[in-house]
Amino acid sequence: MSVSRVKSLKGIFAVLALGVLALLPLKYAQKFGAFLGSRMYQKGAKNKMYQHTKSNIELCFSELTEQEKQLLIKESLEQTGQSVSEMGMSWLWPVNKTLKKIKKVNNEEVITQGIEAGKGVILIAPHLGNWEILNLYLSNRYTFTAMYKPPKQKQLDELIKRMRARLGTDMAPANVQGVRKVMKALKRGEMVGILPDQEPEIEGGIFVDFFNTPALTMKLLPQLAAQTGATVVCGYAKRLPNAEGFEIFFSEADPEIATKDIHVAASAMNRSVERCVKELPSQYQWEYKRFNTRPEGGAKIY
Repeated sequence: MSVSRVKSLKGIFAVLALGVLALLPLKYAQKFGAFLGSRMYQKGAKNKMYQHTKSNIELCFSELTEQEKQLLIKESLEQTGQSVSEMGMSWLWPVNKTLKKIKKVNNEEVITQGIEAGKGVILIAPHLGNWEILNLYLSNRYTFTAMYKPPKQKQLDELIKRMRARLGTDMAPANVQGVRKVMKALKRGEMVGILPDQEPEIEGGIFVDFFNTPALTMKLLPQLAAQTGATVVCGYAKRLPNAEGFEIFFSEADPEIATKDIHVAASAMNRSVERCVKELPSQYQWEYKRFNTRPEGGAKIY
């Protein structure tokens, strides 16, 4: 079977799985996701997501006891499972029904003040909590452009673009055309969202500390902040216990993020992400290989 055929089948299966998950009430979708995460934890070193989560937590939270680390690993994998199982709700439920799951929003004035300043707003949205809920909330209230990395499966990419655009979100792929689209949006004084904690291509990144460990970090976001004078805001949607819904938090980014010195600015961006993660460590996507690319001479982590 050809590689393209395999990708196509995977995409079809993913879309069907989301359809099934969308039929579940949030309570049962989250229970199913937590069960998947618990199974990954039980498999231990035999499971790659467990391995990567363990490596990252040991690196970033070295001050914790072994028992505390294991508890955080277990909670993290369960929360990751819930992030996956909630996608049916996030993408396929009627918008108003999904938005009703948002119970509280904190400090939104940092966004409205940034919009009023006229130079646009850049949202730092780490892989923390449920970022699809955050996207939906912002799309419902602002003219919003979201930069994203298209998945390899065509069917899934088409679904993502269609569902995220339900309320008018303009999707900008992570390429030259997407950067131009984001720049134009900021010049119009609008809001753009960028995931700051993915590894960029080597030419688009710089090594600065993330939780005291050098990490290849994107230059794009701080460069946009310096060039446009846009307000930079951090945001995430916290998953509440017992299927109660979600609570959204906004805060100002580290002010040095707009500094023209790219090393200083990228470090400020990582500090901004760290601050959010420390507020909600169990709901961060620790299974992602954040430290995959190492500086010259650096020891391999994964």
